[in-house]
Amino acid sequence: MANGTDWTRKKLLILPFDHRGTFLKKLFKVSDRKDFTDEETVMVTACKNIVYQGFLKALASGAVTKDEAGILVDEQFGSGIITDAIKKGIPVALTCEKSGQNEFDFQYGDAYEQHIEQFRPTLAKVLVRYNIEGDAENKAMNDRQAARLKRMNDHLSTTSYAYLFELLVPPTKEQLASVGGSQERFDKELRPGLMVAAIKELHKRGIDPDVWKLEGVDTEKDAHAIVAAVQEGGRKAGVIILGRGADSAAVEHWLRVGAKVQGAIGFAVGRTIFWDAIAKYYNKEATAEEAAQEVADTYTHFVKVWKGA
Repeated sequence: MANGTDWTRKKLLILPFDHRGTFLKKLFKVSDRKDFTDEETVMVTACKNIVYQGFLKALASGAVTKDEAGILVDEQFGSGIITDAIKKGIPVALTCEKSGQNEFDFQYGDAYEQHIEQFRPTLAKVLVRYNIEGDAENKAMNDRQAARLKRMNDHLSTTSYAYLFELLVPPTKEQLASVGGSQERFDKELRPGLMVAAIKELHKRGIDPDVWKLEGVDTEKDAHAIVAAVQEGGRKAGVIILGRGADSAAVEHWLRVGAKVQGAIGFAVGRTIFWDAIAKYYNKEATAEEAAQEVADTYTHFVKVWKGA
């Protein structure tokens, strides 16, 4: 463990809005650049503040408490939010990876440690695409990623900040071909086993997160196998389930499956909660207040789904 806390005894119901490239592609319909114009920067910052205000509304309603809730946000557009949330005693996860990259690297290069220290978040988060199979190029990429992730692991082990690791397992061409090109079949038939294998390999590489942010699975058997891999060797790591921008029905199913497994401690559902609301705001179909209330209501809905399961 990075800091010795028993995360299996925690609750962590996170509203993540650390998305960056997603805003270019899905809100501004731009897919050929990674830089934001000044106008876009103002709009993304406004949208993130709406999501945050929705989160605060949910807290104020009593639907969720600071002991179990949290936010995940980026420094680029959310530095003011991070500062305010920490002052309010709200658990904050700070994203540390570059946006929209197939290969993990730090947003601020070797200065990532200083950026963590600047904000002093509850958790420092990385997003990593990691498939143990594939060609030599993929394996070389895994080696490079693992070296960076181990460096962060070793640094966090000397601090009070927890290590939040978001693992995505994209299919190789061969894996996708083996299931007839169906992403749905890959998710059901192959991805759970590949997730377990990736977790075990990352452990062997000395990468030992406190909390794993993982894609949902459809069966309790798969959920148990994944949590067992996370906690192998007596590790006290927790698992939270991400939403992947899926529709509400799919996310609700993943949460209900996960909530039944000891060691699964919550969720991190973002776009499924906030995207419709901020799209309405962007298209002038809702005021900022109305959009924030929609975020609050939808986040509260998923909190109830988790607690009810």
